[in-house]
Amino acid sequence: MSLQERVYSVLIVSSSEKFQGSLLPLLPEASYSPIVTAASVGTAEQARNLRDFDFIFINSPLPDDAGLRFAIDCCRNGGTVTVLFTAAALYDQVLTKVAEHGVFVLPRPIPRNAILRALNWMTAARERLRGYEKKARPIEEKMEEIRLVNRAKWLLISELKMSEPDAHHYITHQAMDRCISKREVAEEIVRLYT
Repeated sequence: MSLQERVYSVLIVSSSEKFQGSLLPLLPEASYSPIVTAASVGTAEQARNLRDFDFIFINSPLPDDAGLRFAIDCCRNGGTVTVLFTAAALYDQVLTKVAEHGVFVLPRPIPRNAILRALNWMTAARERLRGYEKKARPIEEKMEEIRLVNRAKWLLISELKMSEPDAHHYITHQAMDRCISKREVAEEIVRLYT
């Protein structure tokens, strides 16, 4: 899928309708959907609990919090790219607190073309994160398979009094003889003995 075909989900967190009104026209529905708005950190957290977002824009401060901790938490969620807008006078101070966590910071007021450039940077960052997610998925699946096979081996050891090498050999040969994966053999063993 090309970048022009991708659609990114967006959360805009701002108590200012003017801010939302200036940002929304820059986010065409063909590329950014759904677009969810929240007027406080509490509302934004509820929205994040319902779904993951590709991009989160935070206009700091908010009525219930400055939004810095929320921005950092959003970046900890693997694939989310977060931009925090702050007063120009606070830019350096805010950047120092959040940059190491991967939060982008932009000073207000910000020209329209700078926001458009930021969207391009966010897209590049999101696609890079998407690549890491694809690489991590097979590793996580392999680790889960190893845990499952080990659990099955321990069940064979405890239930059938096999040695560890015998349990491993049993699972491996069952998989080869039946032309199925070790994972499937392990799942059968776990179902049988639990």
